[in-house]
Amino acid sequence: MIATTPADILRFAVARVDEGVGAVLVTLTAIDGSSPRAVGAQMAVAADGRHIGSFTGGCIEAAVVAEAIGTLGDGAARLVRFGAGSPYLDIRLPCGSGIDLLFNPHPDRDALARTLAQHDRREPAALRLSKAGVLPGSDPGAGTGWQGDAFLLCYPPTLRIVAMGQGEELTALARLARAFGADVCALSPDDRALAALAAAGCETIALTTRTHLPPLATDRWTAIISLFHDRDWEEALLPPALAAASFYIGAIGSPRTQQDRRDALAAAGIPRHRRDKLQTSVGLIPATRDPATLALSTLAQIVLDYHRIGPSAAAAQPPAAAQAFRDR
Repeated sequence: MIATTPADILRFAVARVDEGVGAVLVTLTAIDGSSPRAVGAQMAVAADGRHIGSFTGGCIEAAVVAEAIGTLGDGAARLVRFGAGSPYLDIRLPCGSGIDLLFNPHPDRDALARTLAQHDRREPAALRLSKAGVLPGSDPGAGTGWQGDAFLLCYPPTLRIVAMGQGEELTALARLARAFGADVCALSPDDRALAALAAAGCETIALTTRTHLPPLATDRWTAIISLFHDRDWEEALLPPALAAASFYIGAIGSPRTQQDRRDALAAAGIPRHRRDKLQTSVGLIPATRDPATLALSTLAQIVLDYHRIGPSAAAAQPPAAAQAFRDR
């Protein structure tokens, strides 16, 4: 994968606990101004200085590591401001902003393991971070943010992409999505493409008939995309795909192809509410002409829609909530 994921950070903390090394979870809980990371971003820091994750891409990470190691001594959680408004006058963010970081030393291993298990089962999960420690959150759908004197951090399931097609359009999207960190399931009649994608870590399903879509594991965090240029393949596969759980479903083609596709679905008796799930166009870059650009364009559109459905972080954290944490 091209970057650290939230699950990677929790696994790092669990691994350090299993080694008998002290660990600290550090969470971005509020932003005053702008920030390279969103509220809810995390780092995990080990007592020996090893760490994973970032908040600014290098501006304050060394100071965060030092602060985190310092919390291991008394084991008390603390909320620290970095940047504008911080008592650390020698630590400033180039953008002139301020961020609040919540340090939770010695996080409970069982709470982290339970959250990871839910994540691996593709269930929404959450952690409740407070002075009382790190506990499982009871309402993952509530959204990331302060709840009284505790900070709820939500972990939505990983993006899953089910891609149907053949040739380079399929392999380019599947490889790029896999590198991005998505769970990828590729369906194709092309045995060579499936073999290459299986070697790249993708789940693969062979399409042996044009008239039957194999059973698919999908949910509300799944995107389905048809990359067939041959409309004969998708005519029977698209209707059951439209009935599957997903937040996104699309099929490549020109505006005329898109309209012909919708007309064919209507003629086949597919209900209007299902036909309306189909994207009117695929990708953020119009009229792409090569597989690599199509893959980038399509993945960008899917990721944009995926972030729109997950539990969102509040744009502005209530000052009273953070103050309640400090005063407790």
